[in-house]
Amino acid sequence: MTAGSFFRRSRLGLIAALAALALPLAAQAKEQVTFGYLADPSHEAVMWALRNGKVTSDTIEVSATPLEIPALIQATSARTYDVIQTAAMAIPPARARGLDLLIMGAGLRYHTSGEGAGIWVKKDSPIKTIADLKGKRLAVYSLGSAGITLVRIALHDVYGLNVSLKGGDLTFVELPAPAMPAALATDKVEAATLIHAQAFNAMKTGDFRPIAQTAHDLTDTFKVRMVSAVIAGYGDKLKAKPEVYREFQRVLHASMEYAKQHPDEVFPIVGKQFNVDPEFFKAWFSRFSDFPAVLSAQDITAIDILWKKSKELDILKAAPPVDETIWKDALREEALPK
Repeated sequence: MTAGSFFRRSRLGLIAALAALALPLAAQAKEQVTFGYLADPSHEAVMWALRNGKVTSDTIEVSATPLEIPALIQATSARTYDVIQTAAMAIPPARARGLDLLIMGAGLRYHTSGEGAGIWVKKDSPIKTIADLKGKRLAVYSLGSAGITLVRIALHDVYGLNVSLKGGDLTFVELPAPAMPAALATDKVEAATLIHAQAFNAMKTGDFRPIAQTAHDLTDTFKVRMVSAVIAGYGDKLKAKPEVYREFQRVLHASMEYAKQHPDEVFPIVGKQFNVDPEFFKAWFSRFSDFPAVLSAQDITAIDILWKKSKELDILKAAPPVDETIWKDALREEALPK
């Protein structure tokens, strides 16, 4: 072998070795973003396109984990995930404890039709109106949640009830969400705040009927669609890599839009996986809620109303100005292509 051929072969070998190394390096080049979100079939429909390669990013990989509400609360304080879906009510107390939790976008925004946040009674119940709830027991899934706080605001502001936990017009009975339909069916409570799939099933079976749709009531009263959950991140991480978290918002929003635009593809698959009627997803996306992942000016107004009303009702002791809790680089809905 001549010296020239040796060096040519060595150079080719070096190029081949570098090419082999390039694949794993390229695979690792994307920024990893971890995301904790509420475990619910509706959310799995939102996440489907992102999980299944229908929505992709050149710069980030999203590792998403569904969590029950207690685990979400714990993960928020522990900073277990880069981004967390959490109750809008969780932001003020978290910041008061020194946790620099910032709102990136709306996690759950009530639909204009207002379904999915109703108060339900048995079909043969003598209770006909909200006024009839006085002295009765209302099952709720979490008194500390934004969803139930919004129910209490509606009962107070729209219907004039005293919603204090002590000495109020009705008794709030806190139950795990899956236990509420059975409690209502067996008269352990007179009414219940059925949510998501429970409300859909109640519409189908006729076993329960709504006496109010509080989301609709609130939209009517305050002229904005209320926000119960937010997408939040941590100040230091957001400041260090704003482009990463804006891209996260983009792909999460795109995954939600994909589900809305491809219902015949997404809903049967997710329905079969979670043993849920695909019609539920159609109802959820068109009449119950939105999962925007981005932020609108109306979302900020809605969160401000939630916090101010919560202070008036002594549900929140204090709350900072909403503008101080908004990530300044958040992806805005108004700026998205139409």
